[in-house]
Amino acid sequence: MSKVAVIAKIPAQPGKRDELVAALQAALDNAEGEADTLTYILHEDLADADVVWFYELYTDQDALVAHGTSDAFKAIGAALRPFAAGRPELTMLKPVGGKGL
Repeated sequence: MSKVAVIAKIPAQPGKRDELVAALQAALDNAEGEADTLTYILHEDLADADVVWFYELYTDQDALVAHGTSDAFKAIGAALRPFAAGRPELTMLKPVGGKGL
């Protein structure tokens, strides 16, 4: 199977990005224990103070599904509700080459 990448845009409630980033630390910590999660990087948007982005890279589709359906991930989602301004917008990608692959 081929690797799967995701770019996730997560909107914060106005003025709540710092709180959202702090709450997302649990997601970063959780990903550290997922062997098939190869890259999981949180970014602040430089142009929009109320948006954060994730770049995620998984060994395959099964790894992505395992990440997104874990009990830990469900708990993290509930913890984000006070700070997020909606559901993440996900863009699914198939890496084809480049440094770091």
